[in-house]
Amino acid sequence: MTRILKAALAAVFGAALMSGAALAAEVTIVSSTAMTEFLEAAIPLFEQKTGNKVKATFLSSAILPGKVKEGVQADLVVTTPPIYDDLVKAGKLVAGSRADFIKSSAGVAVRAGAAKPDISTPDAFKAALLAAKSVGISKGPSGQYMVTLLDRLGIADAIKPKAVFTEAGQRVGTVIANGQAEIGVQQITELLASPGIDYIGPLPPALQTSIVYTTAASTNAKEKEAAAAFAKFLNSEAVVPIAKKMGLDPA
Repeated sequence: MTRILKAALAAVFGAALMSGAALAAEVTIVSSTAMTEFLEAAIPLFEQKTGNKVKATFLSSAILPGKVKEGVQADLVVTTPPIYDDLVKAGKLVAGSRADFIKSSAGVAVRAGAAKPDISTPDAFKAALLAAKSVGISKGPSGQYMVTLLDRLGIADAIKPKAVFTEAGQRVGTVIANGQAEIGVQQITELLASPGIDYIGPLPPALQTSIVYTTAASTNAKEKEAAAAFAKFLNSEAVVPIAKKMGLDPA
């Protein structure tokens, strides 16, 4: 092979590499902590499929809205519809960019090895909460639902003195595992990811709720096309097995 041909081939390969680098994008995501394990499993599949990279920051639902309003850079935000609506009004998310992709149900857990109370019916669940010495409640969407549920069951006053609310970014599984709470309720996907606890099961059907998670484009997005592609990927069949494994359902 002549020097001229070698040089020509090197130039071609070099141009191809530079072109590939130029086309690759790094998508910046700000997400609710409830989606941590799901996104950490889905992101590598998207990266392998597209060549793009995804950088995710996970924040509790109590902190995320404030950070976005402060102007944290993000191409895509993963949150709940109520927070999406609030951030659209604040001019931080693009109106009409909402794309629901996951539904998360709530479940119940106790410390690993502890007796598992019956929660199969509303009355049984109510009795289990009343019998417990302490009840773990999230400050996130599932906790907000739990507060209304206690009112609905007529036991809010009885549970209030023994309620253990998590700190921002802390999961109910943590306060159960360390003994602060005897029993707790949170999104199933978060309970399944928490060590040191035993997941009992979902809330009774009559008391169940579905918390929806959505992607939305940020008004300060830099990689709009790649971010849109990732949002579309989260709605594809490719991620359904991941969702099911983590106690989630496609939206």
